[in-house]
Amino acid sequence: MKTEHNPNIDELLVKSMLDEASVAEQIEIKQWLLDDDDNQRYFEHFELIWNESKRLARVSTVDENAAWERFKTRTRAKEQETEVIPMYPKPVFRILRMVAMVLMTAGVGWLSYLFSTRSSSHEMLTVRSGMETLIDTLPDGSVVTLNRKSSISYPKDFEGKTRDVRLTGEAFFDVKPDKSKPFLILVNDVTVKVVGTSFNVKDNAEKTEVIVETGIVEVSRDTQRVRITPREEATIMKASAQMRKSVTADEFHNYYRTRRLFCDGTPLWRLVEILNEAYEADIVIGSERLRNMPINTTFDQNSLENILGVVSETLSLKVEHHGNQIILK
Repeated sequence: MKTEHNPNIDELLVKSMLDEASVAEQIEIKQWLLDDDDNQRYFEHFELIWNESKRLARVSTVDENAAWERFKTRTRAKEQETEVIPMYPKPVFRILRMVAMVLMTAGVGWLSYLFSTRSSSHEMLTVRSGMETLIDTLPDGSVVTLNRKSSISYPKDFEGKTRDVRLTGEAFFDVKPDKSKPFLILVNDVTVKVVGTSFNVKDNAEKTEVIVETGIVEVSRDTQRVRITPREEATIMKASAQMRKSVTADEFHNYYRTRRLFCDGTPLWRLVEILNEAYEADIVIGSERLRNMPINTTFDQNSLENILGVVSETLSLKVEHHGNQIILK
């Protein structure tokens, strides 16, 4: 990670965590985060370890002052060689006292871990798609396609008995088979387990949805567990403990990968739902009688304007624009 451009960044981050950073220092930290993606990952590691240290501190029964004195005794020999005057004495000593306690209670090498993450094989990598879809190859050769505004985190190398990744948003996975090491996707409190298959996972504020294209996928939440096969989906509602298995009604989950909308008797309300999501539009159906009118056509790489034009002609509808809202009448 490229932190060498700012040798004082750790001290600045400590001050920020303690809410003692000045406005100028906060600006310096923000600029450092924008300079390189590695800096953002370094900050995430720093914040993770900081929070873990505080958590351990809350449950510790060890004398913090005694731990601090032992820590100073161990490091005194090195300090005698070169006197170092800290730039920010108060926050630095606070964090070192916390570090000493963590070292004694949990056996966690806080400082050594913090700086060794640059080369550690356990380093977590995070890939974000931003405003465009993105294709990424994982360490095992599996391929993931991220929809817009989504992210995935995974280790530099898949070690241990499973291949664990974390997903935010939506992604399509084409998993490389390995029966000895299952592939696990963690999405909030939902776990998706596979060996080698292809499937789509979508998570939003209302639900988590898993749709299988090939192979068998096991979806679990707490004590509930369901297996789904091609053209089946599992839906887990956020507001309840409900987990539902059903047959996939359409292929709209493929849109962000194929840029194709295949409508086969698709009711208008369903097409509007997908268009609002895919184009970040605000389309409403102005009459209840229009909601279930069927659409039978394929939209391939079409703009929203072209799609609405075809819908208008096919169903004899009017398309009205009111500010950012589009009304079908």
